[in-house]
Amino acid sequence: MTASNMNEKLDRLLDHLDTFLPKPLTEEQWKSSTAFRWRRRDSIFGSIGFLQPVKHVSDITFDDLQNIDRQRDAIRDNTKNFIQKKPANNILLTGARGTGKSSLIKASLHEFASQGLRLVEVEKEHLADLADITELLAERPERFIIFCDDLSFEDGESGYKAMKSALDGSVSAQVDNILIYATSNRRHLLPEYMKDNESYVHNDDGEIHPGEVVEEKISLSERFGLWLSFYPPKQDEYLAIVAHWLKHFGLSSKEIEAARSEALVWALERGSRSGRVAWQFAKHWAGSKA
Repeated sequence: MTASNMNEKLDRLLDHLDTFLPKPLTEEQWKSSTAFRWRRRDSIFGSIGFLQPVKHVSDITFDDLQNIDRQRDAIRDNTKNFIQKKPANNILLTGARGTGKSSLIKASLHEFASQGLRLVEVEKEHLADLADITELLAERPERFIIFCDDLSFEDGESGYKAMKSALDGSVSAQVDNILIYATSNRRHLLPEYMKDNESYVHNDDGEIHPGEVVEEKISLSERFGLWLSFYPPKQDEYLAIVAHWLKHFGLSSKEIEAARSEALVWALERGSRSGRVAWQFAKHWAGSKA
């Protein structure tokens, strides 16, 4: 076999292998997409991570989110500072399910995408790749929020240490064009047990100091510069959210008023009142009356 034939076969083999590898984003994809997901694909070279553009991005706005004005203003101001290259914090949003935590982050993208904001969603099982993701985004001109939804850890999970290092603790400095916004139902992201209280230390003067177990469990959450807490809405707040979405779907004031009692029954059957429950009821009611 001649050297020419050998090179030709090698080129064909490399072209064939290339079809199994995820392609890096083109400049057109970077410019045309506002949101991305970090994915992993198994190949003959092992599991390879890559960014995938999100084709259909949520269009929820800050105006759609009712009765969380303090949290809305805080995340809007922080994100605005970030876009304007002013000092800004990583944010941890914690509290009751369905109360608007994730929606506020999506609304931030909707508000500031035209000013260069981009969102990268990273699932918990891929947090060990945060260093690779940061390296990929660091040289881009856009401003990126790494979005970790419904975040919580069990003891010993690998992503826990990767997140700590990304927030504050790695030998490398935090990248100027990246912030981390995370949501969780757990305030400290880790399960808390009664036995953890046994590690508290009591001084002779009665002062209490957390022990090593407790210190470790709060060491991740405290690295977020801004904490936003969310609580279930009161009945009148829940009904106001229902009214907002029914109006969004084109119902009249009279029709909205007539739906109040059914909206309360809907929440009672689900055992909770939240923005998500209000949205689900509004879709059901508006659809049945269309």
